[in-house]
Amino acid sequence: MVLVSEEGAPIGTADKATVHTTDTALHLAFSCHVFNDAGDILVTRRALAKKTWPGVWTNSFCGHPGPDEKLEDALHRRARQELGFTVTSVTSALPDFRYRAVDASGVVEYEICPVFVARAASDPVPEPDEVCEFVWADPRALLVAVEATPWAFSPWITLQLPALNAAGFIPPAAS
Repeated sequence: MVLVSEEGAPIGTADKATVHTTDTALHLAFSCHVFNDAGDILVTRRALAKKTWPGVWTNSFCGHPGPDEKLEDALHRRARQELGFTVTSVTSALPDFRYRAVDASGVVEYEICPVFVARAASDPVPEPDEVCEFVWADPRALLVAVEATPWAFSPWITLQLPALNAAGFIPPAAS
């Protein structure tokens, strides 16, 4: 993983297994929200074996770039590894997003995490160690669900989805 300064400059690397602890160093990540041609958004449920936030619903996928790996290259790599599909029309949506959150076990996520939106080239075929369920959801209904039951979702989707909506990336409700 790429460790970064408060300003976002790379300052070193560390093995992923040593970074996500109760004292997580600030590091670089990315998050992606995938839409299909019908305008639905892909929401995934984290596998129950995940170290952090197991079993919660979250964005389509996320990950960490390797040292010297471009964010968009890492995004395409993770789409294939985690969901077994490719994405197109990748767009930077929230380039300055960052957050810090602590899960029930005490593990901290502390990331500079640019957020992207993309289009699905096909339906996902998830890797079971990463994703235990997925749904294509109406993005407006998802906004309501996240607001009503934030405990059922990852902390990053509860922050990202309203910001994506405010930035115009969530399509308006059909009339």
